[in-house]
Amino acid sequence: MRNDLFVMPPETPCPMPVQNFGAAYRDIAAPGLKNERGQSLWRVLAFSPAMAATAALAVVMHGWFSDQGINLAEGLLIVLISFNFFWISFTVSTVALGLWSLTRQGPRITKAPIRPLKVALLMPVYNEVPWYVLGNAQSMLEELRAYGGAHRYAMFILSDTRDEALAEQEQRTVEALRRSLSPGLELYYRRRVMNTDRKVGNIADWVARWGGAHDAMLVLDADSLMTGRAILSLTNALASDPGAGLIQSFPQLIGAQSVFARMQQFANGVYGAAFAEGMARWCGQEGNYWGHNAIIRTAAFAASAGLPHLKGDRLIMSHDFVEAGLLRRAGWGVRFLPRIRGSYEETPQTLIDHVLRDRRWCQGNLQHLGLLGSKGFRSMSRFHMLHGAVGYLMSPLWFALLVMWALIGVGEDASVLTYFSESNPLMPTWPEMTDSRNVLVVVLMYAMLLAPKLMGVAALPLTGARFAEFGGPMNFTLSFIAELILSVLYAPILMVQQMIAVFRTALGLQRGWSPQTRDGGRYSFRTVAVCHMLETVSGAALVTGMIAGLVSLWLLPIAISLILAIPLSMLSGVSLGRARWMGTRVNFAAPPITRAAHHYRSELRSILEGGPAQAAAE
Repeated sequence: MRNDLFVMPPETPCPMPVQNFGAAYRDIAAPGLKNERGQSLWRVLAFSPAMAATAALAVVMHGWFSDQGINLAEGLLIVLISFNFFWISFTVSTVALGLWSLTRQGPRITKAPIRPLKVALLMPVYNEVPWYVLGNAQSMLEELRAYGGAHRYAMFILSDTRDEALAEQEQRTVEALRRSLSPGLELYYRRRVMNTDRKVGNIADWVARWGGAHDAMLVLDADSLMTGRAILSLTNALASDPGAGLIQSFPQLIGAQSVFARMQQFANGVYGAAFAEGMARWCGQEGNYWGHNAIIRTAAFAASAGLPHLKGDRLIMSHDFVEAGLLRRAGWGVRFLPRIRGSYEETPQTLIDHVLRDRRWCQGNLQHLGLLGSKGFRSMSRFHMLHGAVGYLMSPLWFALLVMWALIGVGEDASVLTYFSESNPLMPTWPEMTDSRNVLVVVLMYAMLLAPKLMGVAALPLTGARFAEFGGPMNFTLSFIAELILSVLYAPILMVQQMIAVFRTALGLQRGWSPQTRDGGRYSFRTVAVCHMLETVSGAALVTGMIAGLVSLWLLPIAISLILAIPLSMLSGVSLGRARWMGTRVNFAAPPITRAAHHYRSELRSILEGGPAQAAAE
């Protein structure tokens, strides 16, 4: 049996002490941050409209139910709607802020950095397809070589692969790639004997043993892809801002082939720019970290972001939010630069793959609730962690709200139902109107739900995009309508699945991470039926209750989606191939980096599948 491949530079240790959540901490190396001009105003403009709109809705709802007195169920209903409506309103105000911001000059990125940086591109892998990951790595390294510049880059493949067959293929692919790389490009590889603390431990191991030789590290996921220009822009931004500890890019979705993935990619590519721009404005230097496609000052991370185990020796799962909070606590800035183009990632290809990933994220995000009281965290860092957790808690709250409304809504004065979900907070269902006050509420709800999408479309020209890049105005319009209809259909299913994820986490049934299926799973009808049994039964129960006169007819649109959960899930994985439906710019004009990655993946795959003899001959 062959020995594990180990191709690494000499160790240059960089101590990474574990942080204490019970005591405040400041890194003496942090230069200190000055408040950005106008930062308070941006936050007032983001939060105040959401709070005002929520208060106004609560008043309207109170007047709606107060004619005969408000009972406990109606009072709880008002509280639930108001709580959820705040987050919907906050999305609207953030997108509106982004639309305004896009008409203004963005943060300047210095083209001539103060000094060249030595940057490590870190790609942690765990049971991934070797030729896929390393094809991406090669394309990024070759792009950086073509761009040149004063900075020095090196790629590190940090393997935690447990599958021995995959590990052997991984190492053969690394050896083949090292032979084919252009002169001067650096590619290193090591595989840990034990994957202690998963990705957190993988990164910490590199920092502690090799981090001292690198000014910065750009953390990538196995499906990350970044152009040389994007990497250079992030590096220049870090080099020119001595107070920045971390700078996050805005990854665009690519590689969508299925119905569900295209829906997600279209939403990200069309509506995402305005939201990201607004978020960057109110975050300022207290932004968040999404775990990949971000550049980090190595010394700052080592000194400030060592993660402890929680009570019961539990690992912090969604580590990125917490690491951003720790950097900010220590005095370092955490910035978000959404205008940097050329940062990409992929999305799950089927509804079930999305659900499996969402269950892992739910586990990590709910864990953050126990960290909100940690010493020294800035209020904005606590808000990021709370917001992530609320995104999952809203689903069981909405499910409870729908049950209550079903009971309240039976009778001559049946109430109006409007449903929306945090997983995609832009999904209205249309009720019938019998009362002018109800019409006012529903019109307000519809406007709040649809507004971010319309504003996102309006923002596209401000980002330099043209509708011709989406297949022309007609194809764009049809794609917009298709995405809207599909998002409405999938919303109740996602609500139920997120509720399941919350209860799985609460009951301790969700344990650890498993590698993501990058190209989409192939699931039998039995597997899909078992996965969506609760939705199907719930939908059937709602329809039965309506027929019996026990449940409000306003729930019919949701009941239909739930009953159709199995066929909709099967539809989610249907390949669209070269179809123009819900296509974005990356479908109609693939970026050079994606074409290069496809080429290098194919080369490495052919070498790998050719066996050791062919690999040696290469």
